[in-house]
Amino acid sequence: MFCYQCEQTTRSPAGIGCTSEPGTCGKDEATAGLQDILTHLMKGIAQYARRARAMGVADRRTDDFIFYGLFTTLTNVNFTATRFVHLIQEASKRRERIKLLYEEAAREQGKTPEILSGPALFQPADSLEQLLRQAPSVAINADVEHLGSDVIGARALILYGMKGVAAYAQHARVLGYQSDEVDAQAEEILDYLASNPTDLDEMLEESLEVGRLNLKVMELLDVANTDSFGAQEITSVRISPIQGKAILVSGHDLHDLKQILEQTKDQGINVYTHGEMLPANAYPLLKAYPHLAGNLGGAWQDQQREFADFPGPIVMTSNCIIEPGRSYKNRIFTLGPVGWPGVRHIDNGDFTPVIQAAKALPGFTADAKEQRITIGFGHHTLLGVADKIVDAVKHGDIRHFFLVGGCDGVSPARNYFTEVADNAPADSVVMTLGCGKYRFNKHEFGDIGGIPRLLDIGQCNDAHSAIRVAGALAEAFNCGVNDLPLSIMLSWFEQKATAIHLSLLALGIKGIKLGPTLPAYLTPTLVQKLQSRFDLDLDLIGEAQADLQAALAHTA
Repeated sequence: MFCYQCEQTTRSPAGIGCTSEPGTCGKDEATAGLQDILTHLMKGIAQYARRARAMGVADRRTDDFIFYGLFTTLTNVNFTATRFVHLIQEASKRRERIKLLYEEAAREQGKTPEILSGPALFQPADSLEQLLRQAPSVAINADVEHLGSDVIGARALILYGMKGVAAYAQHARVLGYQSDEVDAQAEEILDYLASNPTDLDEMLEESLEVGRLNLKVMELLDVANTDSFGAQEITSVRISPIQGKAILVSGHDLHDLKQILEQTKDQGINVYTHGEMLPANAYPLLKAYPHLAGNLGGAWQDQQREFADFPGPIVMTSNCIIEPGRSYKNRIFTLGPVGWPGVRHIDNGDFTPVIQAAKALPGFTADAKEQRITIGFGHHTLLGVADKIVDAVKHGDIRHFFLVGGCDGVSPARNYFTEVADNAPADSVVMTLGCGKYRFNKHEFGDIGGIPRLLDIGQCNDAHSAIRVAGALAEAFNCGVNDLPLSIMLSWFEQKATAIHLSLLALGIKGIKLGPTLPAYLTPTLVQKLQSRFDLDLDLIGEAQADLQAALAHTA
């Protein structure tokens, strides 16, 4: 096997990438190979879908499957080989269906259907054993000896960005929100990858297209969440348990949480969020459920300890699952694209098994000491008080803004982000999003003239909110975003972060600090090209205090 799509991938003198099973994430060789085949087939589906669309035939079910299928291959989403065998079989059928639609449309318009190659012609084997023999030929590093690591890395940057885009698009689609423009552009980018490009500069340009697409998708998801659940409100959230039966909901998907809340209504069960589900407590239509009791625990990497201690069932709605411990494997459930061998999966929207488990398990026997944090500073909230923020800057009360957020992980180097947030000067504001905030979101930051110094904007996809706020500030001060007293420190872990980073580059935002390590697929050549073009600081080897001082001096 070979995989290097996430930050925790193996790095050794012998080379980079997880090459033996299990990978650092726990993925075995069979699952890794099957994911590569499924990804390859998604490109083939897109080859025909793009040409069918050009003939006036757009098939939404095809695009639904592309986004869902790519989502299952993200880091820490699905580890179940049998599920991937079924998805591969389904992908082959869907590719043949869109191929027929394309060919029929072409002939009806008096045109000769194009004869395609590459993923469009790949025929997956029938058995697992035969599929695994096919997998190396479609792996991300296939033909690296001939093409070189620069070309493979540039392709990986595009593909991994597209995986992040697919995750956000899937979250919007389950709420009934999709865009023909988004679908068409996704088909175009995957079709481009299917052509096996080799020009580095061209591929870096295409990676910016991924970033632009992700901006559209994050905006679509923002509309989907807001229309479905109301705009985020400033909310005090309890982060300590109360007496009673309990269910813990982790992952990212607000639609799944809404279903769980509805089905547990009047059942005497408290529902708690975990990880990236924390922002759900700020949406009016979700927090209106009185049994949404707050948030417990922190970022994904602590789940084995936190889930073991939780006295009820746990539901994983999307990415971030890691190998369940024996103490809770029989009471964890997966939904949608998520899977782990031996874990019960719910695919029909009926949460009766979860409810039964909650009633059978002890729950919390007493209230814990009350603890709270404040969340809900999305763009609707912040733009509503933009005049106060602008005045505070003009009067010198706010000197600088730091955006410190992204994915968390186990690397000790991630303490950098805690140090930046904790040591940001008292006349600065720290905006945060993603699960990286759990490193400091319980710390005391105080306020500046009633404006909290720590502003929790939301989930990682709420980078859209941060972009909206930055744009509004730039407009208010009649300058560009790069001229604002704003520093961006992003912690990355997996493919959603790759998509967000590409979005920031597509917007022309410079001086972004990314860490804790350089993505393994970015070779020195690619790094040099990115640094010279985008003014990137791609290495966080420096000390947090030194970076703080440099940021403050830059906009002094």
